[in-house]
Amino acid sequence: MQFLLYILLYPILWCISMLPFRILYIVSDGVYVLTYYIIGYRKKTVRENLALALPHLSEKERLVIEKKSFRHMCDVFLEMIKTLTISKSEMDKHYVFNNLEVYSDLEKKGKSIALLCAHYASYEWAVSMNHKITFKGYAVYKKINNRYFDKLVRDIRSKFKATLITTKETIPVMASNFRNNKLGLYGLVSDQSPKLGAFFHWNKFMGIEVPIHTGGEMLAKKYDMNVIFLRTKKVKRGYYEATFEVLSDNAKEVPNYEITDQFLKLVEEQIYEQPEFYLWSHKRWKHRR
Repeated sequence: MQFLLYILLYPILWCISMLPFRILYIVSDGVYVLTYYIIGYRKKTVRENLALALPHLSEKERLVIEKKSFRHMCDVFLEMIKTLTISKSEMDKHYVFNNLEVYSDLEKKGKSIALLCAHYASYEWAVSMNHKITFKGYAVYKKINNRYFDKLVRDIRSKFKATLITTKETIPVMASNFRNNKLGLYGLVSDQSPKLGAFFHWNKFMGIEVPIHTGGEMLAKKYDMNVIFLRTKKVKRGYYEATFEVLSDNAKEVPNYEITDQFLKLVEEQIYEQPEFYLWSHKRWKHRR
């Protein structure tokens, strides 16, 4: 059944990826209408999250953000599909790294690098940096139950030389590389809620006290990695700019949770500036105090 679903959908996805951007976003508008008005995908969750995180805004203002966030979410989904056939030169026009030299300077320090980012703007296209760097790039992701679509996602995200590793593979890969002195870049989307019973640190995120995912910081300390933050800005539809900010070049000496808290503050800055580009559909505040 999984394979049948895959062979039925793959040709459609491939055809969508071949569309010029102007047509792609017309399709995205249609997906938005289907997702928001007809299916109502996680609309209740999005509305609750916005009310929790942005209580200073009126209900009308939050509704505007809600609709814009759904439009953006559909754009990101279609842009991920577009990655199937997009060229490097075209990608470089749509996703620009403003200060790649900041990252390159960290490579010269001779340590692996943990790159922390959030479900904000275009977290999917961030993998395009892998054809611009020297280190081998690893992108940590959650495995999809359908093995055929899991392979498809791996193929899409690894197009620009990124090596995908599942959450379960992360520590064994890092440990092996550390023992063998193999330097790498590890991309970690670290704003999600940790599993119940698997957290050690609480702090406020968007003004709400919640358990904080500290895996990125703890792994950086354990395997002596430098830590960098990727700030992404959506310039206009289909165009993004990414900026690197160093969080630590000596993670072992930083007090526990300081790097994590700094990362979350930077994520908050992005959200407050343009909240419509955050992924409000995941249950970030489900374990709040």
